[in-house]
Amino acid sequence: MLDKLAGQFEAASAGYAETHAIRRDSDWFLLKLQEEMGELTQAWNRLTGRGRTKGRSKEELSRDLADETADLLGHVLLFARKNQIDLAAAIERKWLFRPDAH
Repeated sequence: MLDKLAGQFEAASAGYAETHAIRRDSDWFLLKLQEEMGELTQAWNRLTGRGRTKGRSKEELSRDLADETADLLGHVLLFARKNQIDLAAAIERKWLFRPDAH
């Protein structure tokens, strides 16, 4: 399940990088994680009244939070894929459940 999802994020990311001439070297994957965490924090701050809303409605701010959460998840999966991390095994070890179990 995670491998398939990571592959879908990889295809989208690789296509975006090619279109915009972005070089995705080893550091890029970690730097993007940091960038996306910052954007998620900014969205949270705006939604919770700790940052400027820039005229965005509560619904728009909630959507921004969801979008940034999706970005962070995607970049976690990309980072793991790039570094050959078996996330399913790590989740089972650390969280004591199998993510692919129904």
